[in-house]
Order: sequence, then structure tokens, then C-alpha cells
Amino acid sequence: MQKIDIEMIPGGASPPPIRVGEATIAEAAIAEEMQYHPADSAGTAQLQAARALVVRELLRQRANALGLAEAASEAIDEADDAIAALLEQELDVPEPDEADCRRFHAAHAERFSEPTRLKVRHVLLAAAPDDAPARDAGYRQGETLIRELEAAPERFTELAQRHSACPSKEAGGELGWLAPGQTVAELDRALQHLPVGLHERPLASRYGWHLVSIDERQEGRELPFEQVAERVRHSLREQATRRALRHYLLALEAEIGVEGLSLDDDGGNALMQ
Repeated sequence: MQKIDIEMIPGGASPPPIRVGEATIAEAAIAEEMQYHPADSAGTAQLQAARALVVRELLRQRANALGLAEAASEAIDEADDAIAALLEQELDVPEPDEADCRRFHAAHAERFSEPTRLKVRHVLLAAAPDDAPARDAGYRQGETLIRELEAAPERFTELAQRHSACPSKEAGGELGWLAPGQTVAELDRALQHLPVGLHERPLASRYGWHLVSIDERQEGRELPFEQVAERVRHSLREQATRRALRHYLLALEAEIGVEGLSLDDDGGNALMQ
């Protein structure tokens, strides 16, 4: 099993001082860990960080009890190696059979589909999101350029090279074939609903305004099980691992003892990253 970092889903207020067995999770350690747990509030980030440290300490102590690491070792790499060895040894994860995989694929075919792809060109008129005058001027310029392109579509390369603030200007604005998630989120969402051709108005993103031409569109399609069998198996194996890890952590919590925080406050959900 590869090295993994484990954290618990947030829920509730900031945790009080915490002990795992005879070990104390120091406030300074929680504060340092918070940088790895961005959240919508400091309290949520603090709780996420505290849970992550509790999980790591539970696993470290169990690894030490089994002789998988020296109890006094604090080297991060050694601790990670010991935890990986522990989970490899103690986590019982059933391997999904073909029938399970086929049922999962049938129920979630959209997860294993080939995405819609778009062949896109654009011109980026740069304007910061908090610069209202630049945004207004950029939109007006975009409307003017779109009218020019509607009259003379063959000028797209020329106008991209003259006006675009994107490095794609060197290729005449060509972005190539894009699947969902391959461009900035706000533009990505808009592109999925556009027909082939030059869009009639500028599209906004955090970078400014985009003049967009969809040159080709390849619709997504569901893929047969045989083509995605390994992806399906991996998804089921990951789900089974998360369930097994959840039960394992709760059992360790009961055996070793945790004060000041309960891993089951949010249902005991554990995540692997």
C-alpha cells in the first residue's frame, strides 16, 4: 500500500486540548497543521487539523505497539513508512469481484463516460475582476471585435494575435481540444452549453473577457464495461478501503483512548488522500 495522508471531515466547533493514549496533541502542532487544511473558517480548519493529528497519532502508536517503528522515532518519513506498513498488515479490504464491478458500472455509467470535447479558439481581453472600468472597457471592445468577426470570420487569427492577452495568441487563439476541467472554471461551465460557431457575446472569467469560437464538438458517450473495468474496480476498491479504514480508526480510538475529540462526531468518516 502506498503512503497516504489521512484526515477527518470537519464538523462542529474548534476542539479542546486533546490526548491520544498518553500523548498530548499540542496546540502548536495543531496550528502548524492548519496550513494543510484550508476551510471557510479558522475553527473548521483547526478541527480538521486536530482530527488529522489524532488519526496519525493513533496509527503511529499502533505501529509502535506492533514493532513496526521505533517508539522514539519522530522522523516523518519513518512514521509514514510505519503507517503504510501497518495499514498493509491490518486493513482488511475485500477485492471486488466482476459481478460487483458490473453492477456498479450499470448504476454509475456517467462516471465512466467519455466526456464531451470541444475544439476551441479564443481571444482574451484581460481585465482584473475588481477593476470595473477595465471590465467595462473590455466588454465594449469585445462586442466590437465580435461584430468584426461576424462580418469576416477569417480574421480570427489576426485579431487574436493583435488583441489577446493569452499565450495562445501565438497560435491564433487555438486552445485545441478541451474536455471539462481543462480551463478556468467559470469559462469551462459556459463552454459546455455553447453550440458550434462564434459566440455572440464576450464570456467573463477572472482573467477578463473571452471571445470564443467553438470549431468542433464531439459529444460524450457512455463507455462499455470492458473498456473501463479497471477504473470501476479501482473505484470500488477505494470505497471499500475507506469503509475499512473508518471502522479501523474507530476501533483504535476505543482501544487506545482519545480525550477532547471524538472521531465519530461526524459519523466517523475518514478520507484518504
